This record gives sequence, structure tokens and C-alpha cells, in this order.
Amino acid sequence: MSDLTQRTATELSALIRSREVSPLEVMEACLDRIEAANPAINAIVSLRPREELLAEARAATEAPGEGWLHGMPIAVKDLAQVRGLRSTWGSPLFADHIPTADDLVPARMRAAGAIFIGKTNTPEWGLGSHSFNTVHGVTGNPYDPALSAGGSSGGAAAALAARMQWVCDGSDMMGSLRNPAAFCNVYGFRPSWGLVPGEALGDSFLATMATSGPMARTVEDLARLLETLAGPNPEMPFDRPNQPFAALLDQPVKGLRIGWLGDWGGAYPCEPGILALCEGALGQMQDLGATVVELAPPFPAEQLWQSWTTIRAVLNAGGKRRLYDDPEKRRQLSPEAIWEIEQGQGITAAQLYTASEQRSAWYRRLAGLFREVDLIALPSAQVWPFDKTLRRPATVGGQPLDTYHRWMEVVVPVSLAGLPCLSVPVGFGTAGLPMGMQLAGPVGADARVLAMGQAWHRATDWPGRRPPAI
Repeated sequence: MSDLTQRTATELSALIRSREVSPLEVMEACLDRIEAANPAINAIVSLRPREELLAEARAATEAPGEGWLHGMPIAVKDLAQVRGLRSTWGSPLFADHIPTADDLVPARMRAAGAIFIGKTNTPEWGLGSHSFNTVHGVTGNPYDPALSAGGSSGGAAAALAARMQWVCDGSDMMGSLRNPAAFCNVYGFRPSWGLVPGEALGDSFLATMATSGPMARTVEDLARLLETLAGPNPEMPFDRPNQPFAALLDQPVKGLRIGWLGDWGGAYPCEPGILALCEGALGQMQDLGATVVELAPPFPAEQLWQSWTTIRAVLNAGGKRRLYDDPEKRRQLSPEAIWEIEQGQGITAAQLYTASEQRSAWYRRLAGLFREVDLIALPSAQVWPFDKTLRRPATVGGQPLDTYHRWMEVVVPVSLAGLPCLSVPVGFGTAGLPMGMQLAGPVGADARVLAMGQAWHRATDWPGRRPPAI
């Protein structure tokens, strides 16, 4: 049998089901690959002991299949709790936390047969698009371990690119599925808000911007994992029904109209080469039958930013107020977390209402825009992978940053409206580093977005064509 780590998750699932390959063989291949590749990039953390995992794999080999992930080794993003597995949120406050129950996303993957081997690294609390923290250290990029893998799903993206994982869960508030996918030459999908429900904890009505979603090296694998993660949670409002996304991948894309928003009229400055790479990909999409339309900025970017930062800060301040109010715990919070909380504490009810009005106006504008085009396209990131010893880039497109996260602004229009959005790999720049492009559709059009991604993958297969040398 050829190297199992190079197989797709769909292929591997079929091999396990037909008993051509055993879960024990898969686990051995996975752990061998982690032993070889992980020391250079630190993508997988809290790895369980090898003998424990081999014992679980032997048991899975003897047991009947429980689902399409039966016997497949999975590392869960370290923002989700996994029963019996160290789960830290990248915070020293939870460096030794061992949950007694699974959160919803790992519970659904466990029910599909996954064997949890460890966690994937993330920035503390998922804040920022660079995966480093004081508990587990920094994650490097498989294409150059001295550079960032992005974030907050940076560990997941790097593990996929380095062939240590077949599929991964991620999460996305401010590009956390899209930016690391672009940095690591894989796919990351932010579903329509509510398709993959969150945890029924704290506020469930105001917090409608962050979502979990799938990551993979192929769109088919990504769609299959989405089916596993999606579906209503009766304890959560605003849910959406699951769909057979993998079966819908072959719907025709000829005639789809893609609206190219570029750098939003200069509002989202990008480093040299990023826009050109995306525009080249759009030309190839035209060859697949799509029509590309250049769009003028459809909404004031600064209004989107003000709405975004106001609501985000309020949510962070509310969700983390108990940690901040304890002086000892506050001392152990990252500067980014403290900044978010203190920003949120200073926001008035009138400011929050104005932010929600702006968000609502953007959603209404999108309704009109999606009568003109079927999808919109934007770069997945404004910068190339950068020195991993930095907390963040110093500038974006030559302009200094006024907040710790302004360099990620290009993802905000999608997040603020809760649109389904796929980051697709679009090739490599002159320095040999990967980049991606966002393809987003109206809320509920997840299958349409994925179908365009599938057509793109079949035509290009950047993850398969150009894997990292690590």
C-alpha cells in the first residue's frame, strides 16, 4: 500500500471500510509522520502517548465501523474541549485543564468514529491570525518553518499541509479558517452562520459571528466533514438544516457570476503579488465557465470595520469578564485579550446599536449585490506568511497598523454578514509561499460555494501538485 498519509480522507475511509487497510496501520502511519514532521513546525500539541493510541486503533480494527471517520486519527483545534484530553485555549490559566465531556464539534466527530490523538495549536483564545501562545509555543509554516502558519486554525492548516492529518476542524470569527488555509495551501470553509452550531453556553443570541467549520486538502473531504459537523442543536437558536454537501459538489458551475472585489478600492492594502495571483486564478475560473465581474466597493470599508470592532470587543469583554475581573487571572491574559476586553468595556449601548445598524445595512446591501452576482471574491489574506518570531506584521501593504488585527481586515465583510466562504489555494508567489482567495456566497448557499471549489480543485489541485518539502 502506498504512503497512507498522502491519501485523501475519503479514500482512507473506503480502504478502512473494505478492510484493505486497518485503523492500526493508519494510526502507525499518522504517528510516524508526526514524529518526522511535527518537531519542525509544532502544529500538533498535547499528543497522547503512542501506546495508548495504538491500543485504541487495535480496538477499532476489531470493531465494526461507526461512521466515515471510523479509526481515523484526528487532532482537534485547541479551542474545543475533548473529554480526557488536555484542552487549554492556548492560555496558561488552563494549561492543565482536562475536560470531562466533549464539546459539540468533537462529540460529532467521535460519533463518526474518530480517534482523538491530540490538539492543533492556536493563538491564545483564538485572537489574531498567528498561532503562538505561552503554553505550546509557536506553529511554523510547512513551506518555511521560520514563518507563520496563520491562525487561529494555524495548527490545523499546518498539520494538513504536512500530511500529519487528513481532515481537521477549525473555527472562524475573523478569518481563522481562511487565513491559515491560504498560508498553508489547503482549503478552509467558513459555513453559513448557524449551519454548524456553537456551544450552548453563555450568550446564544448576540454572538453570531464565530463558527466552527472544516479544513482539508480536497473539497470532497471538506464537504464530508462539514456533513459530520453540521446540523441543528436544539439548545441553540438560528440553526440551519444539514445537507448532503458531498453529493452536491458536481452541480454545474458554468455561468456562475463571480464578483471580484480586489482590495476594496484600496481600503484593504495587500502586499505585492497577492492581488495578481488571485486575478490569475479568476482567469482560470473563467476557463471553467464562470463569468468574472469587477465590482466597485459596495459599502464603506470603515463602517464595516467600526461595526466589526465594536461588536467583537463587546463579545470578548462579556465572554471573558470573569477572567479580567480577577487580578491574578488578568495578569495571565495576553495583551490582545486585555485590549479586546478593555475596548469592549468602554462601549456604550448607543455605540453598540449603531454598530448593529451598520451591520444590518451591509446585510441589506449584500441582498442586492447577490442579485447581480452569484459569488464574491476577495484575497484570503493581505500579507504573505511572515516571521514567526513576531506577534504580528508591523505594516500591511506598507501602512502601519492601528490595531493588533487590522492586517486581517479583508475577511471582515464575510464574517460580519455570516456568509458561507471557502478559501481556495491559488498558487505561489515569487518567494515560493502559498496564497489563497475567498469565494463567498449568500447565506444558505454553502453548496454553491463548495461546487465552485470542487470545480477549481479538479482543475488545479494545488495541495496535491505542490506539497511542502518538509
